[in-house]
Amino acid sequence: MTHDSAQFAPGKLAPHARLAALLQPGSLARHLILRLVPPVLVLIVLDLIVTWVVTSRIKLSEWVLHDIFWVLLLGQVLLVLLIAGVLIAGVRSGLKSINRLSDEINQRSIDDLQPVSVAGLTTEITPVVTRINDLLVRLNDSMLAQRRFIGHAAHQLRTPLSGLKLESELMLAGDLPDNVRERAQRIKSVTDRMIRLGQQLLVLARADSSVRPQDSFQRLDLAEWARLSAAEWIPAARTGNIDLQLLAPEEHVWVEADPLLLEEMLSNLIDNALRYGTGAQHIRVQVGATPPSLMVEDDGQGIDAQDRDRVFEAFYRSPKAIAGGSGLGLAIVREIALAHGAWWGLTSYPEFHGTRISVVFPGPRKGAGLTRRER
Repeated sequence: MTHDSAQFAPGKLAPHARLAALLQPGSLARHLILRLVPPVLVLIVLDLIVTWVVTSRIKLSEWVLHDIFWVLLLGQVLLVLLIAGVLIAGVRSGLKSINRLSDEINQRSIDDLQPVSVAGLTTEITPVVTRINDLLVRLNDSMLAQRRFIGHAAHQLRTPLSGLKLESELMLAGDLPDNVRERAQRIKSVTDRMIRLGQQLLVLARADSSVRPQDSFQRLDLAEWARLSAAEWIPAARTGNIDLQLLAPEEHVWVEADPLLLEEMLSNLIDNALRYGTGAQHIRVQVGATPPSLMVEDDGQGIDAQDRDRVFEAFYRSPKAIAGGSGLGLAIVREIALAHGAWWGLTSYPEFHGTRISVVFPGPRKGAGLTRRER
C-alpha cells in the first residue's frame, strides 16, 4: 500500500487530517477548545504569578514552612475549583444544542414524524440526527401507505356492502318465515355496522394531516352551523328519551374549517353521548365565541379515570362499555381536531357531573398564533 492510500484509508487519517476533523467549524471539540483554553491559560498564569510572588518576593525569614505550605495548598485548591467551574460552564454551553434538540423532541406529539432540524447542532451530533430523520421519513412513508390502503379498502368495500344491505332490505320487505326474517335482520344490522365502520375509516383518511385537509377549509359561522347540524339529531335523541339542547351565541363565530369533517366530528360526539352516556337525561351542544369552541356534554355516568387517556385511541373500547361500536368515534374527533389545529379535552367525574368533550379552534385565520395541545 502506498503512502497516499494509507493516508486516506478508513481509520488511518494522517495527524493533520485528524486535527482538521477535530477543529472543523461547528464541532463540539472546537467549541470546547475555544471556550476552555483561554480561561485555563489565564488561571495557569495566575497560579504561576502567585507561586512566583510567594517564592521570590516574600521574605522567607518572616515565614515558616508551615505557612508557605498552607498558602500554596489554598492557592491550588482555588485553582482546581476555578478550573472545574470553567469546565462545567464550557461543557454546558457545548451541550446547549443537544438540550434544545431534546426539548424539541419532547414537545412533539406522537403523530409528528417530520424531520428534526439540524440547525445549530454540533458536527458530532448532526450525523446521528440525520440518520434519525431518515428513519422518521421511512416510518412516515410506511404509515402513509398504511392509511392510504385503509382508505382505499374502505372505499372499495362500500359497493358490495351497499348491495348486501339492499338485498337484505328487499328480503325483509317480503313475506318470510320468522326464523329467516330474524337472520335477514341480523345480516342488515351487521351490514349497517360495516358500512358505518367504512365511513369512519374514510373520514380518518380524509382528516389525515398528510393529505392537507386545510386545502378544503372555508370560512363558516360555527354557531349557525351547529344549529343546523345538531337539529338533525333531535329525532334520535327523542327516541332515547333524551333532551338535546343547543346553546350558541347570536353573533357570528367565525372559523376556518372543512364542513364535512366538522359534521362528522359533531355526529361522533353526539352519537358517543347517546351510546355511552348511561343514565343521561340531557345532552347539551354548546358553542363558545372567545375563543371559538364546540362542546358536547351529557349528565350520564361519566368515564372512568383509567379510560380517559385511551378513549381517543383508535379501536379502543372500555371493558365496561355495553353499547356496541367500533371504537373509532373519539379517534375521529381527535384526528379532525388535529387537522384543524384545534385543542381537545375531556372532563368527567369528579370535576364534572357526566362527560364533557371540548374542542377549541384557533380562530378565523389558519395558524393564528395558536398551536394545538393534547390533554
